[in-house]
Amino acid sequence: MTVRVRRVFEFDADPEAVWDFIADPSKRADAISVVERYEVDPDAGTATWHVRLPIPLVNSTARVETEDVTRDPPKYVKFVGKSSVLRVTGEHTIEPTEGGTKLVNEFVVDGRVPGVEGFFKRNLDAELENLERALRRAVEADA
Repeated sequence: MTVRVRRVFEFDADPEAVWDFIADPSKRADAISVVERYEVDPDAGTATWHVRLPIPLVNSTARVETEDVTRDPPKYVKFVGKSSVLRVTGEHTIEPTEGGTKLVNEFVVDGRVPGVEGFFKRNLDAELENLERALRRAVEADA
C-alpha cells in the first residue's frame, strides 16, 4: 500500500520567503516530529534523517537518506528519501498569488516493512500541519 497526500497552503508572504524555508532540507526536517535528528550536506543537496516510527518491527531509528533530485528556484523542489523501512517522495510547488504565495505539497510514502504505511496514513496530515505551522512562523517572522 502506498500513501499519497496532497495539501495546499496559502501565505501572505513573498514566494522567495516560502522558497527560503521549503528548499532548506534542515528546515523541512525540523518540522517533522518523527525525525529525531539529521545531518545535512548542503553542497551535495543531501540529508540523512534519523526517523523513529512507533511501529512493532522498527525498534530503533531508521536512517533515511534524502536527496533533492529537482530544484527550480524559487518555484519547485522535489526530494526523495530512501531507507530499509520506507521510501518517501516530497514535491513542493510555489505559485505567486495576488496577495502572497500558494504552496502545493505532494507526498508519497511507500513502506517496506509492515506498519509503515498505516502509520503514515494515520499521521501524515498531522505532519503536514507541523510543516505548515513551522513555515507560517518562519515567513511571518520575516514579514
